[in-house]
Amino acid sequence: MRVDLFDFDLPPERIALSPAVPRDSARLLHVKPSGVEDRIVRDLPSLLWPGDLLVANDTKVIPAQLFGERPARESGGDPVSIEATLHKDLGGNRWRAFVRPAKRIREGDVIRFGEALSAEVVARDGAEAELQFDTGRDSFYAALDKAGVMPLPPYIARKRPAGEEDKSSYQTMFAEEAGSVAAPTAGLHFTPDLIAALKDKGVHQTTITLHVGAGTFLPVTAEDTADHKMHSEWGEITERQAEEINRVRAEGGRIIAVGTTSLRLLESAAADDGTINPFAAETDIFITPGYRFKAVDMLMTNFHLPRSTLFMLVCAFAGTDAMKAAYAHAIEKEYRFYSYGDACLLERAS
Repeated sequence: MRVDLFDFDLPPERIALSPAVPRDSARLLHVKPSGVEDRIVRDLPSLLWPGDLLVANDTKVIPAQLFGERPARESGGDPVSIEATLHKDLGGNRWRAFVRPAKRIREGDVIRFGEALSAEVVARDGAEAELQFDTGRDSFYAALDKAGVMPLPPYIARKRPAGEEDKSSYQTMFAEEAGSVAAPTAGLHFTPDLIAALKDKGVHQTTITLHVGAGTFLPVTAEDTADHKMHSEWGEITERQAEEINRVRAEGGRIIAVGTTSLRLLESAAADDGTINPFAAETDIFITPGYRFKAVDMLMTNFHLPRSTLFMLVCAFAGTDAMKAAYAHAIEKEYRFYSYGDACLLERAS
């Protein structure tokens, strides 16, 4: 399938640089087979049914962007300033990272990120490196909170630096399990008041975990989707969570994925009949039009980049023509796009 089929023009002023306040005041475009309807996120209880189940991602974004220094080597030369963005947890406090300038580091170098955090370069491959940090797991995250900044998406970071406020605003209310380098942004719209209103309506809510990697922002450079290699991400659905989701399905409730990360994990764990199995593994599922959805009935998600795997996913879910029309409507009506932007509620096309 040609990648250019998923292209569209977005005026740069439509890219949101900060979230709506309060979070549930963001706009919500309801995309139905019959057309679109302009709502706000706070309307969600009126759009769902008693017995439905919201499935959100409880991953927690870590302050994965680090600025440090490679000291001068004994052989000579000056110290070098290094920027590293962690993007893949390899276990044992070893991380893959994008590094700049990568050519100025080599295996065996030690990079110091402030007083409390340092790492040895154990491998380098092009613009990436494997970094072995010198602390235990708990102290690593404590040191990272002090030394790191939130890894804002490139389309925001090019326009402003990350600030202290992003440590809270780029984190969902569901965040529990540390490990993501990007927020599951549909979850950013939820507040305790909204969850309470959904509960009063009889809508159930649970969480699963998918740690979002930096690959979510990588552009599709291939001309055909068949030639694109999808990034993998680690996810987990516990036995208890699987039982809850299956119970709701058996009782006739709909499964509403909060975000494409939740949807990708649910579909990765689903049997052909839609039954959700416990899951704890990497997934590189790549969903494009023609995919047969097994588990998810509705999807709440933000607006995605042109030619991206996530725009392909929503086209697969609600129909390519319907999503192109919905995005054209959103641009005309001045919706806010991308991570800090507004949301869509999509009904499955088939």
